[in-house]
Amino acid sequence: MSKPRQQKLVFVTFVYWFLLFYMIAALAWWFIALENQNTTITQIKLGELKKDDPAYFNQYSVIQKANSRKTAQYIGEGLTFLILILIGAIFVFRATRRQFKLSAQQQNFMMAITHELKTPIAVTQLNLETLQKHKLDEAKQQKLITNTLQEANRLNSLCNNILFAAQFDGGNYTAAKQTINLTDLLETSVDECKNRFPLRQFEENIKADMILQGDPFLLQMLINNLLENAIKYSPKEKPIQVVLSNKMTTIKLEIIDAGVGIKDEEKKNIFMKFYRIGDENTRRSQGTGLGLYLCKKICEAHGAIIAVTDHHPSGSNFNVQFNA
Repeated sequence: MSKPRQQKLVFVTFVYWFLLFYMIAALAWWFIALENQNTTITQIKLGELKKDDPAYFNQYSVIQKANSRKTAQYIGEGLTFLILILIGAIFVFRATRRQFKLSAQQQNFMMAITHELKTPIAVTQLNLETLQKHKLDEAKQQKLITNTLQEANRLNSLCNNILFAAQFDGGNYTAAKQTINLTDLLETSVDECKNRFPLRQFEENIKADMILQGDPFLLQMLINNLLENAIKYSPKEKPIQVVLSNKMTTIKLEIIDAGVGIKDEEKKNIFMKFYRIGDENTRRSQGTGLGLYLCKKICEAHGAIIAVTDHHPSGSNFNVQFNA
């Protein structure tokens, strides 16, 4: 978090606690004032009684009971207001902290998306300028063209992530389900990753002809995001395992990496929008914090369950279970 944002958070927190203590102090002061007033009125009424009056004890008892009722009334009303103030304070505190956290995540997202957009654009521009200015042989031309197409595909995937995240949030997208072969979809995605990352190793254990009902575009996005996440957070020399299996009426997709893994306290947060593991100031990996969020949304749209578990001796296992 930037220094101006930290200063603003400290100022807002100070104002919040100051106002909360002020309201509680004011409530306590009014209770004391009303109770003193009640005691004074009771003493005045008792002073007006005549001890030789036959009804003295009955009148004394009535006045004391009225005093006790007033005290109980003040205590009850005071506790009610105190509880309402505390409930409101907790709600405001949590909402404010959540808003600051969301604002920080959005700012980090804007910084990340700017970098993610500029990189493929810069590479594409450089490749096209090279083709324009230099007479290259056929092999070099094809290499530059292939590289440019890969960057264009990367840019297209990024734009799709942003677009579909907005559509899912607004409830404006309905999955167009049809009968698809998940095996073919997965193998196509793995082959594309092999072309984009020729130095990466993939260990495939993909069962043939896994048929289900789903939106092919969304499922392709799901697979691509899981594969790119594994590539991003695992060492280059370690293989990425891709497993597709079935058991009775369930089809299970697993993308397993051999990275550093995910801490238990962060596992429940990684599917949140804009959330990224680690410290924003020290993180080296690129990303927008939308990939796993979209994976969760796509799984929900298909009635599937996505989860992450530890892979031993190191790494993470992202698994998705579909109903066939």
